[in-house]
Amino acid sequence: MKLIERWLVNALALLLVAYVVPGVAVSGFYAALIAALMLGLINALIRPIILLLTLPVNVLTIGLFTLVINALMFWLASSMVKGFYVSGFWAAFWGALVMWVVSSLASSLFGADKNQP
Repeated sequence: MKLIERWLVNALALLLVAYVVPGVAVSGFYAALIAALMLGLINALIRPIILLLTLPVNVLTIGLFTLVINALMFWLASSMVKGFYVSGFWAAFWGALVMWVVSSLASSLFGADKNQP
């Protein structure tokens, strides 16, 4: 049940990102659901490999290169989902940053105690 709640929160956060960040567009709630699912899959499967491969650069930049990786993952998801559009790198950068802030705030506000099943 927690997984579905997190999925819905991320889809709503993606709709808010599309409203706030110029260059990011979502055609509707269904596209936001699919894009949130794709973002989750990309962040679970591809992002750890990319983080491991770019570890030296990440250490040199004190972790700031992770923001670039997040933007690229956001941009990659937009290329895979019809109805989810990101116009360029900077739109992806700001979109990923706003998405992280909104989903973190929403998860902390609406999330239950982490020790409960």
